[in-house]
Amino acid sequence: MIFLTLFEIVGYIISVIVMLVIVQFVLSLLISFNVVNIHNDFVAAVWKAVNALLEPLFRPIRRIMPNTGAIDFSPLVLIVGLEILRIILKNLAMASVSGAL
Repeated sequence: MIFLTLFEIVGYIISVIVMLVIVQFVLSLLISFNVVNIHNDFVAAVWKAVNALLEPLFRPIRRIMPNTGAIDFSPLVLIVGLEILRIILKNLAMASVSGAL
């Protein structure tokens, strides 16, 4: 039963990270197309905070992946990796619950 609880906690953390990746993607598009201005204090604070939280997760992925030029696939790789982790943990949690019965 404890493993099921840990799975739910890790699943929630994974959901938060995926949401931050989506926020960073949308914000980068808005900045690129001059919809929002990085000189705005609020936009700059959100941008710096999201990048500070995600950069430690992206850095190892960027070291492994080949250089693709202007397109950065590290957010996609991170999301896919986290979803694979979630599936593995879910299956382990279900196996531990069914094994306890």
